Amino acid sequence: MNPAAAAKVQERETMYQQYYGMREIPFSLAPDPKYLFRTESLLEVFANLQYGIENGKGLVVVTGEVGVGKTTILRSLFQSLDRSVLAAYIFNPLLSTAEFFDLLASEFRLQPEPSKSAMLRMLGYVLMSRHAQGRRTVLVVDEAHLLPAHLLEEIRLLLNFETNREKLLQVVLCGQPELHDMLERPEFRQLKQRVSLKCSIEPLSRHETASYIRWRLRIGGAKDENLFESEAVRAIHRFSGGIPRVINNICDNALLTGFSRTSPRITGAIVEEVVQLLDLTPIEVASPSTVAEIARHRNDGNGTHSNGGRNGNGATPKARAASAGRGQPVSNMPYNRPQSSEAPNGNSKKVVSPSAKFVIEASAEGEALDPAVFFSRVRVDRRF
Repeated sequence: MNPAAAAKVQERETMYQQYYGMREIPFSLAPDPKYLFRTESLLEVFANLQYGIENGKGLVVVTGEVGVGKTTILRSLFQSLDRSVLAAYIFNPLLSTAEFFDLLASEFRLQPEPSKSAMLRMLGYVLMSRHAQGRRTVLVVDEAHLLPAHLLEEIRLLLNFETNREKLLQVVLCGQPELHDMLERPEFRQLKQRVSLKCSIEPLSRHETASYIRWRLRIGGAKDENLFESEAVRAIHRFSGGIPRVINNICDNALLTGFSRTSPRITGAIVEEVVQLLDLTPIEVASPSTVAEIARHRNDGNGTHSNGGRNGNGATPKARAASAGRGQPVSNMPYNRPQSSEAPNGNSKKVVSPSAKFVIEASAEGEALDPAVFFSRVRVDRRF
């Protein structure tokens, strides 16, 4: 898009923002943690990340389809980390070995060393020193499905920094479902054996899609959270498969179209027009299964991708779609669910699913709108 066309689109977005009474554009494609929509699947992933980092579990693997919100949850995680945690974030893993260690040194605020051996000695000293002070050090690699074989081997060897009881470096690999397939390859079996926790972010169900749209409109300051009619929401889910990035793209274009037609609400006809312009095809539903489930099955290939929440020992999934209330409308307030129970002091709520391996406690509802505040106050205990 040329600068003139981009400026025109931006002007139209500002005008639809004013027309629909919004403080800001609610359906931006940027991974803004403020707009993080907390589904059960996403909370499960966060529980794995927090537990893995806080308890020195070593390697955690997170997978999810394109546009499902992987980068957003990583940014939210960084915002919630205690200052005692030193985190390195690599978002472009297409690097040579020398470039990888140079970037690692920069992210960990270390002086560059002339050789790999000198760099490893320095890193080992820093990791031991931080561990002795009770501090955590974390390496997060986004787009990890793009990691070349030589860097996967380097990461495996970095996991050898350990005491008799704990890993000195916590590693999070986050990528598309292809990452799972990579770890199944025979040459990476040593790395796979080091995976302590494995989880996946799943697409939104139909009910979650409706709540997601209302949530983003609310955060964006819209006067009417039900701006999208029910028929429009159903069409959005049918064409997006529950993928948040696609939902955002459809909704943003639908608001532009609605403004140009001076329509006070977004109708199904407007969404149908938008998906034709975006050249999207629907996911047909031939059974009671949700569209999101069908999308996951199509992406599974060999059926292994949907095993989100399995740990390195092949444990069964934690609280997932099968747990009670999964298909119910989501309020996106902290854990306002049938199985929740209020703590004696009335200040927190706890969610326990019969199949859950985590007990998740959240702060009061009024404190949960800011993801950074919300996640920093979530407490996760492992159930055995």
